[in-house]
Amino acid sequence: MNTKKAIIVGASSGIGREVAIRLIEDGWTVGIAARRQEALYDIKACYPKQVEVANIDITKEEAGTQLLRLIDTLGGIDLYFHASGIGKQNLSLQEDIEMNTVMTNGIGFTRMVGTAFRYMAEHGGGTIAVISSIAGTKGLGAAPSYSATKAFQNKYIEALEQQAHLRKLNIHFTDIRPGFVATALLNGGEGYPLLLRPENVAKEIVDSIYKKRHVRIVDWKYRILTPLWRMLPRWLWVRLPIANDKTRNS
Repeated sequence: MNTKKAIIVGASSGIGREVAIRLIEDGWTVGIAARRQEALYDIKACYPKQVEVANIDITKEEAGTQLLRLIDTLGGIDLYFHASGIGKQNLSLQEDIEMNTVMTNGIGFTRMVGTAFRYMAEHGGGTIAVISSIAGTKGLGAAPSYSATKAFQNKYIEALEQQAHLRKLNIHFTDIRPGFVATALLNGGEGYPLLLRPENVAKEIVDSIYKKRHVRIVDWKYRILTPLWRMLPRWLWVRLPIANDKTRNS
């Protein structure tokens, strides 16, 4: 039986790292990529025969070519998992924060997911899974570009799924939408409500990929809250109080 192959972009820490380790321990051969290679080689040192490492910055034009090179190194791909993203509350609407977020979560996301889609379309299909966020449910005044790019990701994956059906491509999609996760980008999650542990989120992500779920909100508490947020009328939503600045990546 052929070993399944996955590539995880954004595997140096947090959810991406936890998902990589879970897949490796399930017997997958995994290509792991991020801007920070040191953390990636720590994983490879533990699983030298199952792991390939690549240095990829998704905001760079050459990132798509680098992804294809990593796919060739693995000898193909069954799963592309996109865990790379940034987010920061920005009550003062600093331009660099907004533009960096759009560059990573919008342009970088589109570049990498699009490259994986085109490869799978030409090579028999596969699965594309991404971490978006519950933040795409409503416009968040504390983090405008973050919530907007997460909504973009939700719709982009939905559109690609429709295109795959129209073109009769064997490509499946899983959109993972976590709540607040205790990662380094969230400063460990101090002060955030309903905090999730990365290892628990990773377990639910891998399970959702195996079960071919289309959309999965993580976890059950957020599966209750998110539809309630969606029901709030705009006039009420825009008047809700917002928190002080904190780095966030949910």
